[in-house]
Amino acid sequence: MEGRCTCGAVTYRLLDRPMFVNCCHCTWCQRETGTAFALNAIIETDRIEFSGPVEYVMTPSASGQGQEILRCKACRVAILSHYAGAKRLASFVRVGTLDDPGECPPGAHIFTSTKLPWVVLDPKAPAFEEYYDMSTLWTADALARRAAIKERAAAGR
Repeated sequence: MEGRCTCGAVTYRLLDRPMFVNCCHCTWCQRETGTAFALNAIIETDRIEFSGPVEYVMTPSASGQGQEILRCKACRVAILSHYAGAKRLASFVRVGTLDDPGECPPGAHIFTSTKLPWVVLDPKAPAFEEYYDMSTLWTADALARRAAIKERAAAGR
């Protein structure tokens, strides 16, 4: 899968399928994106190839540890985020920046307790008022990939 910012100065390619795709309806994501939710494809950062001028912008997060957003230096479009738990080892790619965002439908809707009332969810997609138990939705391969990220983060790599 490939993607880009709005102006095309930054392009990227995912070298593997994302581990999972979350559609987050929390109020933090609503405010940060300026819309009803954030749709993020979670993948190891070393499985993404980038081209173009980017900058990292630190923003507040609900955890209090902040969220680092990678943006195009020219048009400032957010390409992906890093959260404190996995540092820069895991990337939450903004699905809307993919050339074909239809390839990444949400595997789960999260924090629906603060979902805007006019957003109608597909009844086939799992929805959770808060978060979910990953072992029930993620594949064994995705869980192993996530465990490898956690090991690397713990080791400081």
